[in-house]
Amino acid sequence: MSEGTKKRAQYTAFLQWALARLGRRWDGYRKVLWLVAKRLGRRLRTLGLDDLGAYRAWLDLHPEEWAELDALLGIPISRFYRDRDVFESIEQRVLPLLMHRAREAGNASIACWSAGCASGEEPYTLAMLWKVRLQTAYPGMALRILATDSDASLLERARVACYEASSLKELPADLRVAAFEQRNASFCLKREYRTVEFSRQDLREAIPAGPLDLVLLRNVVATYYATEVQREIISRIAGRMQPGAGLVLGIHETLPEGLKSFEPWAGARAMYRRSEK
Repeated sequence: MSEGTKKRAQYTAFLQWALARLGRRWDGYRKVLWLVAKRLGRRLRTLGLDDLGAYRAWLDLHPEEWAELDALLGIPISRFYRDRDVFESIEQRVLPLLMHRAREAGNASIACWSAGCASGEEPYTLAMLWKVRLQTAYPGMALRILATDSDASLLERARVACYEASSLKELPADLRVAAFEQRNASFCLKREYRTVEFSRQDLREAIPAGPLDLVLLRNVVATYYATEVQREIISRIAGRMQPGAGLVLGIHETLPEGLKSFEPWAGARAMYRRSEK
């Protein structure tokens, strides 16, 4: 057995053991094993531990370490306009319908929530779509965007709102030109597009008060958490959503079985509507 194969087996065995205790699922971590392994290696060096066996013993002796381990298992993979067809559906199908319904109900705004927002690329994409392409069609209406993450350092980067060129590679040219200004090697979001309300929040413990009209829950719950945890979180989110509100998952994700609160959004990939019943 090669050294690489041996290390992979060791990290796999450790994660399968630890993830089950944290309400997370191994399948979601297969493709990011080495990213997690690097983080675990840094944590072991910080604690002065020799290997994963010593770390397991440390966890047994120091229960507070489980929170540290849980924190390093977050996977902040994000970029602007990630999954083009999803954002096209949001722009062309979802937001217009939600705006129309809100106006008919006498409301002047709709509330969107980006859960697990990482460095802010997802909620800022919504802000750009609204301001550049949609706002003039809905005079007097507003889009309120909430964004949460459990990682304070990522939220600080989101508030600074300066990014490398690679983060913008999928962003349509009209949005990039309108919303960004270049500062040396970075591209920084102009002040008028920084309309997102960021806050630190672990969605297993708390979610925005609502009522919510659109929830982006992409590549967070349905990928990295155990099925029972998924059901619990998504059921609580459903309770904060307006009837007919939209729920967006990752393009490779599906809702856990047994949830009766949602139905597929016709013609829109990875999207669901809150049941009106």
